[in-house]
Amino acid sequence: MNRNRTQALSVADLDLASPDGPVLSFRPAPGGPPAVAGDVYALVRLRGRPAATVLGHVPEGADPAEVLAALARPRLTRPAGEPEASGGEPEDPASAPAASAGETAASANEPAAPANGSAVPSDRPESVPPRASVVVATRDRADQLARALDSLLDQDHPDYEIVVVDNAPRSSDTEQLVANKYGGRVTYVREDTPGLAVAHNTGLAHARGEVVAFTDDDVVADPHWLTALTAPFAADPRLGCVTGLILPARLRTPAQILLESHGGFAKGFAPRLYDPLRPPADEPLFPFTAGSFGSGANMAFRAWALKAAGGFDPATGTGTAARGGDDLYAFVAVLSAGFRLRYTADALVWHHHRETWQDLRNQAYGYGAGLTAYLTATLVRRPALLPALLARLPRGLVYAKNMTAHREAAGGGVPGEHGAPTHPWPRSLSRLERRGMIYGPIGYAKARLRMRGAR
Repeated sequence: MNRNRTQALSVADLDLASPDGPVLSFRPAPGGPPAVAGDVYALVRLRGRPAATVLGHVPEGADPAEVLAALARPRLTRPAGEPEASGGEPEDPASAPAASAGETAASANEPAAPANGSAVPSDRPESVPPRASVVVATRDRADQLARALDSLLDQDHPDYEIVVVDNAPRSSDTEQLVANKYGGRVTYVREDTPGLAVAHNTGLAHARGEVVAFTDDDVVADPHWLTALTAPFAADPRLGCVTGLILPARLRTPAQILLESHGGFAKGFAPRLYDPLRPPADEPLFPFTAGSFGSGANMAFRAWALKAAGGFDPATGTGTAARGGDDLYAFVAVLSAGFRLRYTADALVWHHHRETWQDLRNQAYGYGAGLTAYLTATLVRRPALLPALLARLPRGLVYAKNMTAHREAAGGGVPGEHGAPTHPWPRSLSRLERRGMIYGPIGYAKARLRMRGAR
C-alpha cells in the first residue's frame, strides 16, 4: 500500500440544535485551522453533547456546516433498533442511543440516549460531581504539556486539582514550566523511575480527590470533560472506573489517518456499563477484551477502589520493556475486584496522534506488546483468573487475529468508527502488531526483573 496516497482531512466540531434542527455552531477542532473545503472529519454534537462523527467532502464555495449537517442527520434520526450497514445487534427502542452504530448497552437495565435526543440519559447524572484530582504523566514534552494544562485549567468542574508527574526527566523544562506559568494552580511531582504505570501510581499517591482522573500530555480536554467523567461516581456507589471519548485533534498526515482508521481510541457514542456480576452478552471474552472499555488518555477511578485493586502494575506501560498495557491492566483489576466500569461519550478529549510513519510503526508494535503484557500481568498478579482466561483462549486467539488483520480499503464508514473496521490497515503494520503480541510476555518479564533490580 502506498501510504502517501492518504489525503489530509480537516477536523471540525459541529453542534446541532436537534437531529433535524439548525446548526448552532461550527468550528475547527481545538487549535486547528478552519474547515473550508475538501475532506472534513467532524464531531457532531446535539446541543453540546457528542453524538456521532461524520466524514464528508465539502465542495468549493459550499457551506461546510450545512454539508456535514446533511450527512449527519440520517445517522442521528435512524429508527431505533435499525443497525448500521456494518452490522450489530438491534436495540430495544426504549434504549436506543442518539447515534446508533450497531452498539448495544452492556446491561439490559442501562438506558441510553433516545433517538430524538430529547431526554437526558442515565450516564449524565444530575448529582454534583465529587472532588477530583487530574493526574498528567509527562516526560520532556513541555510544549505539549502546556497546551494540555491550559485546557485542564478551563474545566467547569466545581472542585478539582491538577497533579503533573514528571517521569524520569532529562531536563528541567517541565519543572520550570509548572513553576513559572502554573505556579499555585498545578502541583509538580518528580518520579525518577521510568514507566507510565509508576508515574500513575505516584500521581495516585499524591492525589487528594475522591476520584482520580488520568489523561496524557498530548490531549486537549473539552471544558465539560472532567464533570462528565466524574459525575457518574456520585450516582453509583459500585462504580470503580469511568472512561470517555477520545477523538483526533488532527488528521493531516498518513500516519494519523491510518491510526484513526484502525480504530484510533474511539469507543462509540452509546453509554455502556460493564458489571462483573452481569457480564455483557455481546462480549464473550469479558473481562479480557479490556481495550473495548476505554483508553488511558481518558479514564478516572474512585481513588480507594483503585488502591484496593492494587493500583497500576509498575512493570507495564510506556517507558518499560512491556511497552504498554498499564491502563488495560487497571481496568481488569478494578472489575475483578467487583467494581463496575462505565463508558460515556460525554467526557471528551481531543488527542494529538503522532505524525510520522515511524511513530505509527512503534505504536502498532506497542499495542500488540501491551495487549499480551497486560494479560501476563493479570495472570501473574491475579492467578485466580487463569481458568477464566483458559476457557476464553480459543475465541481470544481468533479475536486477536481479526483485530490485527491486514485490510484492504473497503470504503464507507468513518475513520475510527467503533465496531466498523472498514478502512485499510497495511500488512507491515499488521505484522508488527502480531510480533508485538509475541513479545509482550517477554517484555513484561524483563520489566519485572528491572523493577526488582531497581528496588
